[in-house]
Amino acid sequence: MDLQADLKWIHKELDEVEDVSLIQIIKNIIENRKNVTSGRISTTQYNAEIDSSIAQIKEGKTISHSEVGKQIMKWSEK
Repeated sequence: MDLQADLKWIHKELDEVEDVSLIQIIKNIIENRKNVTSGRISTTQYNAEIDSSIAQIKEGKTISHSEVGKQIMKWSEK
């Protein structure tokens, strides 16, 4: 595996992305990767994430199951 080549490819692909939802998903993965590798999160952090999720729902920042399916189909065509 050539890390630098992979990073270059990722940068190139990201420059071409126009789907805001995909960018948000990638952003969330990057922001939350430390939580996955560091094990369990605190109750305080858990509650903060729940509050953040509820706020996103109230703001209408949701994607239906069928819309996610459509996005996956579009991504798999590339």
